Amino acid sequence: MSITLILGGARSGKSRLAESLAHGQKHYIATAQAEDGEMRERIAHHKVRRGVGWTTHEERYHLAGVLRPLNKTGNFIIVDCLTIWLSNLMLAERNWQTAADLLCSALKDQRADIVLVTNEVGLGIVPVMPLGRAFRDAQGLLNQQVAAVADNVAFVAAGLPMVLKGELPRRAARSA
Repeated sequence: MSITLILGGARSGKSRLAESLAHGQKHYIATAQAEDGEMRERIAHHKVRRGVGWTTHEERYHLAGVLRPLNKTGNFIIVDCLTIWLSNLMLAERNWQTAADLLCSALKDQRADIVLVTNEVGLGIVPVMPLGRAFRDAQGLLNQQVAAVADNVAFVAAGLPMVLKGELPRRAARSA
């Protein structure tokens, strides 16, 4: 069992790296909803790239609840992505910190290999709007919280992974 957090900017290669780690019974937990044409295209692109052999679970809010029944040796799980999940929670005015605590508790009990994909949003300009600043700060705190329980953490830039904690399995190092 290992927990891997992959973070980076938009279109940096995070999801592709996560998918390169796949083995066993593959599960994909999607947090995005196809609410407009652009998001439908993004989701379709991800599905085509993943190919067959994945069981997809769609969940906007309760990641811990989806992870618990998948908690089995031999399962491989990708959560893509924590950034959309956090925005779902904040826009619905749900307590993201409580949800993050539940997620981290579920992660600590996992017997499956799990990879969580997230964006690093704190490297850009300071958002003008209060909600943007609150989101940026919450994303940074969420990333820190998940990184603390993760065995491995990698930052992806221009499709290249940089290991920040632990190590990436050889399968990922070869295909990234």
